[in-house]
Amino acid sequence: MSGTETTGADACALPVACALPGAAPQQSDRAWTGPSQPQRFGILRRAKSVAIVGASNNPARASYFVATYLLSSTAYDVYLVNPRESEILGRPVYASLADLPVVPDIVDVFRRHDDLPGVAEEAIEAGAQTLWLQLGSWNEDAAAIAERAGLSVVMDRCIKIEHARFHGGLHLAGFDTGVISSRRQLLAR
Repeated sequence: MSGTETTGADACALPVACALPGAAPQQSDRAWTGPSQPQRFGILRRAKSVAIVGASNNPARASYFVATYLLSSTAYDVYLVNPRESEILGRPVYASLADLPVVPDIVDVFRRHDDLPGVAEEAIEAGAQTLWLQLGSWNEDAAAIAERAGLSVVMDRCIKIEHARFHGGLHLAGFDTGVISSRRQLLAR
């Protein structure tokens, strides 16, 4: 292979020059290593409350779908955070993490890449234990800020998918297991 040819994997990658301003770095640019599968399971198992930052009242948004799942299929106390909303899914919405009536165990974030370090600072100030950045969200500055303050950090993972996978709702590969049950899967306390 000559020096100008690319492998199949390289040919599919988006060139850095083509990346959108403010977009999360590509997989190859990632130096941070997140928690293992058992560690993520432990984070979810220990948590009692989840604050969703960037919650949306739009059913087409991922944050709406995740909120619906967490409220209906888990034992978590779920708090919604968005300064532009007053109610989502019939629940009150808080303007910021500082306005929550409790200290959230997990801060699940649906915000733009450039906003993530600021949200990490807010999670620290709120006393959260974990900063969880949803699928497509990767910000090593935010991770470093949170980890320096002692928070666990999960990036580029969906809390709904992880919870469902660990509790029988999804196969390890992310597919429906085909098991039909009327029993709701809840976190053991």
